[in-house]
Formats: sequence, C-alpha cells, structure tokens
Amino acid sequence: MIYHPMSNNFRSFINVEDIGDLRQALAEAQEIKNDRFKYQHLGKNKTLMMIFFNNSLRTRLSTQKAAMNLGMNVIVLDVNAGAWKLETERGVIMDGDKSEHLLEAIPVMGCYCDMIGVRSFAGLTDREYDYAETVLNQFIKYSGKPVFAMETATVHPLQAFADLITIDEYKKVERPKVVLTWAPHCRALPQAVPNSFAQWMNAADVDFVITHPEGYELDPKFAGNARVEYDQRKAFEGADFIYAKNWSNPGVTNPADYGKITSKDMSWTVDTEHMSWTNNGKFMHCLPVRRGLIVTDDVIESENSIVIPEAANREISCSVVIKRMLEAL
Repeated sequence: MIYHPMSNNFRSFINVEDIGDLRQALAEAQEIKNDRFKYQHLGKNKTLMMIFFNNSLRTRLSTQKAAMNLGMNVIVLDVNAGAWKLETERGVIMDGDKSEHLLEAIPVMGCYCDMIGVRSFAGLTDREYDYAETVLNQFIKYSGKPVFAMETATVHPLQAFADLITIDEYKKVERPKVVLTWAPHCRALPQAVPNSFAQWMNAADVDFVITHPEGYELDPKFAGNARVEYDQRKAFEGADFIYAKNWSNPGVTNPADYGKITSKDMSWTVDTEHMSWTNNGKFMHCLPVRRGLIVTDDVIESENSIVIPEAANREISCSVVIKRMLEAL
C-alpha cells in the first residue's frame, strides 16, 4: 500500500501543499486507476457528506463515485434545493428569508458523517470575503470532521490534481510546456480553476506560462513565479498542452475591477490557428465549456482534445484524497 501523509494530517485538502510530494501522489493515482476498488475496506461503515451551495456535474458525480469505490456511504445535500436557507454572516438580525445559521448547521452536519466535501463559489462582489474563504473555513473550524474542497471561492484542487494526472499521462517529453490561457466568456466567472491550476503547475516539473489580457493577473499567491506572457501567440509557441479557461478580473491591479468582465476580446478564443502555433499541443478544459467563446468546435472535437480523459481523472484525483483521509481517521 502506498501511503504518503498530507502536510496537515488529512484534516483538510485545499491547496497543493496538502497533497505532499507530487510524484508520490501521481504514483498513488496510477495505483488506484489500475484497481479502483482495492481499498473498499477503508470506507466500510464510513459516511461522506457532500455539501453543494452551487451547481455541479463532474464534481458531484466523480466525488460520489470515488467515495463509493472506497466503500463509503454518501449523503448529498443541495443547500439551495430542499434545505433551510442558510445565513453565513455573523452579527446579523435573521429577520429575512434565511431560517438557519451556518454556525448551527455545520456542527449538526458533522454529527451525521465522517468527512465533508464542500462546494461554495465566490460571490465576486467582495474580494476580501471571497479570498478569506469564509464559508469553507467555517466548515473546517466548526464541523469537527476532515474537510476537502470541491471548489471554493478561490480554489478547485480536485480539478487541478486531475489536470496534473492527465498531463502526466499524455506528456511526450519529461518537462512539457504547459500554457494556461484566458479566453472570453459571456458571464463573470470565478478564478478558482485558474488559481488552482497555476498553483499545481508551479509545483510540478513543467515549463509553465500564463497568458491573458493585461489587467487579468491572478493573485500572486497562486500565479507564483509563472511566466506571464500578454502576447497569446508567443505564449502558445512550442506548447505541449493548452489549458483554456475564462476568469473574471481578479482585481489584483485594480481592486475596483474585481469580479467584472473587463475584456471580451474574441481573438483569444482557441481555434485551429491558435493550436497550429503549438507543438502539436493537447487541448484541455475543466468543463463545462462554452463553444464558440472559449474554444471552437473543431478544436474541442479534434484528436488532440483530451477534455474527456481529463474529466474522467476527476474520479481518480478524488479517490486519492478520500483514501488518504480515510486512512487517517
């Protein structure tokens, strides 16, 4: 059995440092991929509670499948569909439509499970509140159970881990060039996916480049020492992997722009010409994807598109995380 402790004794999984050594984590992912039911005994009579404040498809299905593979019972709670509306702020007079406070709801939830997965998006109106991870940290503080992020206001580590697994499987050179490219979108989207992708690629052994319009700089704690190239064509040159993703303005250079769409430049849409600049690069996206905005049909349907294997690896990344948490219970 491969076992490599996370840095925080498995009490939470949020950032790349929580997974420990990446090569060891990738080896464990491959072990699980070879036999997804090998560790069913770990989850016997254990319960995972998955709490969704926002919609989900891949995260919901892959996390539930991973837990079931490991022998767990699963409870899924959609906070906005069937539960009491929850207040998240302290010091408020609850005379509106919210009947229960999260500070009572969280310890109650903890009574019914052995670990908790939380999905709660950024509001994109208050940068300080979002980047403090207010909701997630209340679960960590008050649930009394191990907590992992199923996408939060600022991070999506299960996605980024799956992305790394996919790159490791498809790379043709030892140290591939990986490019994270901004692309236009019709709605303001959070920075969670690009933040985590940048964080994990900075920790991995890849040549990592981020390209986006000026003003869309990611928070330095996630962008790290990645090379930022504002010329998309230069960024794409020689790339082995193109990871396309929209994000709204992170408000780093101008806090007043946080959460806003400050560019709709359609020249950033990834099409066949863009991919021709690469080293026969693979196309990646976390899904769901807006065709014609993020990427054209011919690119996402091409033989170099690996978005489906990438999505499939969500089951694997989650299995590694849940397995480690079970081993530490």
